[in-house]
Amino acid sequence: MGSSSTQAAAAPSRRRVALYLTLLTLQYGAQPLISKRFVRQDTIVTSLVLATEAAKVICAIVLLIAEGSLKKQFRNWTLTGSLTASGLPAAIYALQNSLLQISYKNLDSLTFSILNQTKLLWTAFFTYLILGQKQSSKQILALTLLISAAVLLSVGESSSKGSKGGSSDYVLLYGIIPVTVASMLSGLASSLLQVKKHTSYMMTIEMSFIGSMCMLASTYRSPDGEAIRKYGFFHEWTLWTVVPVLMNAVGGILVGLVTTYAGGVRKGFVIVSALLVTALLQFIFDGKPPSHYCLMALPLVMTSIFIYQKYPYADRKKKD
Repeated sequence: MGSSSTQAAAAPSRRRVALYLTLLTLQYGAQPLISKRFVRQDTIVTSLVLATEAAKVICAIVLLIAEGSLKKQFRNWTLTGSLTASGLPAAIYALQNSLLQISYKNLDSLTFSILNQTKLLWTAFFTYLILGQKQSSKQILALTLLISAAVLLSVGESSSKGSKGGSSDYVLLYGIIPVTVASMLSGLASSLLQVKKHTSYMMTIEMSFIGSMCMLASTYRSPDGEAIRKYGFFHEWTLWTVVPVLMNAVGGILVGLVTTYAGGVRKGFVIVSALLVTALLQFIFDGKPPSHYCLMALPLVMTSIFIYQKYPYADRKKKD
């Protein structure tokens, strides 16, 4: 009786984890395509990022209320602790999100998704630099494969025309470089977050709030700030623009849940599956098959992610 009741209680948790994994796979896979279709070229990037961060905060608060832990979390909250744990990563993620919004518009969905996975390389680099976390020989092999795929794609895509018929220089400057720098910033922020850990929802709230404050401060002098003052916050928005904003917000929440409850290996499978989803959706909705460069890079990236997550570094001294 006791055993069966324990299994019954555990079953919903496994189903929820499976649901989180499935939803995150779909979100990762569909986000580049959705953003490309529903965000106009002249939409102000800062307005998209700020709206996304606000949506993340609302989602996180709603989930804390549903858990019944909202009062407890805020009772234990301090400004100093928040700034120490989330301040710098939040500012970095705010800049990263702006770069991703620029890149979405100027690369095809699959190329963007593959290049975005170079954040694995940067996460490995910065966790070693900041935390001293070593890589296994198989992980180094995986990172080498990832670098090869990124170089292959960068050379291939920069020598071709952009998603809107732009020149190769335009694709490089407004597509490849922004997503590459964003991946580097993602790796840096991810490493900094591992220094001081927080609960998933509270970290989302803190980082979104602090990141938004940084973005608002930047509008005082930035071109986006001038555009907002001249044309309004929702310049070039449509009702459909809300869709990628909400998807981004939900994706941010799901990443925290998957990292907490599913672990790194399963998250790796999510990323691999999402690349296939992106390729499939791009073919179905845009009628655009993957380029030869994507077809060569895709198996390299998938193999790299699988090996990296499957064979982490094990300290032999600790084993002994």
